Amino acid sequence: MAGDSAPEAEARFREVFVHLPAVVAYARRRGSRDPEAVGAEALTIAWRKLADVPADDARPWLFATARNLLLAEWRKASVADGRDEIPGMAREAEPEVQILDPELERCLRALSARDREALLLVAWEDLTPALAARSLGISQAAFRVRLHRSRNRLRRLLEAGEGAAAVPQLEVEKS
Repeated sequence: MAGDSAPEAEARFREVFVHLPAVVAYARRRGSRDPEAVGAEALTIAWRKLADVPADDARPWLFATARNLLLAEWRKASVADGRDEIPGMAREAEPEVQILDPELERCLRALSARDREALLLVAWEDLTPALAARSLGISQAAFRVRLHRSRNRLRRLLEAGEGAAAVPQLEVEKS
């Protein structure tokens, strides 16, 4: 960090480093072939760009970095598999949703990648809507609208499959 001493930068990085398990879990739940490597690379980037990492909560920045790393991973896997599509553009190129409830998994897979990510940032990554919006680089208002619509789409899918009782309520915190 420009102007910071080495001990201050190391102390700041320790604050960021505590989020490594959350970043690895983020990558694992999104089907990374090597979630530990994604977590390590995200933290390496955080060290190099420590001045850019928000001091209040590093998770949104780290999740955005991990998302970019995952896109690169999926792009590389698509090329290796002989596919020529961009992740998120074709259903088979999207990340896996790895959860225990098969009905919820089916319904989440039926959602768009945008809808799924909005729900998962709040439900799995335990981000407030304000932090989730920061992670996606959009306004809080835009994220709240996206989350509301995503919840409604998921609810309709679950009700159509009569699996609505299998999903816990995904309530939005006020922030």
